[in-house]
Amino acid sequence: QVQLVESGGGSVQAGGSLKLSCAASGLPFNNYAMGWFRQAPGKERQFVAAISWNGGTTYYGDSVKGRFTISRDNAKNMLYLKMNSLKPEDTAVYYCNAGPLLSRTTGWGIHNGLHGTVDYWGQGTQVTVSS
Repeated sequence: QVQLVESGGGSVQAGGSLKLSCAASGLPFNNYAMGWFRQAPGKERQFVAAISWNGGTTYYGDSVKGRFTISRDNAKNMLYLKMNSLKPEDTAVYYCNAGPLLSRTTGWGIHNGLHGTVDYWGQGTQVTVSS
């Protein structure tokens, strides 16, 4: 059974930083491309960042480029998202993801990692940025 468990969310003031973590189990993490999405109240889920199976390639949504950094530790089956210079519009629930949605979003093929046929999601972690 695949499990993705996010942590590290919280409340910060604008300009602050947070680091999110995602612990993965039940899938060949080392072989999968992984990503982060977010969803703000009343809005559709939005792509944030993706990372290839070996960490060698990353891809970011336009709204977070230059502020967020995605990384992974394959030895620990962990995915991370370091968020700097946070803005109130970054307020959302952040979700860890593995699956075909990430492939469709990034345009990545198998050379960047497996995507499988099922989208896996964590329970999400809330990030709130106040002005």
